[in-house]
Amino acid sequence: MTKTLFAEFTAREGTEDEVARLLREYAEKVREEEGNLAFDAYTKAADPRAFWIFEVYRDEDAFQAHLKQPYGAPFNAALTPLIEEDASVLTFLDPLT
Repeated sequence: MTKTLFAEFTAREGTEDEVARLLREYAEKVREEEGNLAFDAYTKAADPRAFWIFEVYRDEDAFQAHLKQPYGAPFNAALTPLIEEDASVLTFLDPLT
C-alpha cells in the first residue's frame, strides 16, 4: 500500500523566498528517489507564506528509505529557523476504499 502524507508549515515574515528556494532544491532530490511517486509543493494563493507539500511513496519501505536520505537532515536544519512551527506538521492520509 502506498504511503501518502501532507506536510505543512508557515514561513516567517520575509523568509518565504528562501523557503521556496530550499524547497525547490529538496523537491528535485526527493523526486529522484526510486520509491517516490509524488512530491508536489504549493503555497496558499491567499497567503504565500503558507507552504503545503503532498507526498506519495510506493510503500512504507520507500518512505523509510526517504527518511534516511543524506539530504533530509540538512534541509530540515536549514528550514527550521525560517518557519513559525518547530517542524513541518505532518498528516498521514489513507485512501478511501
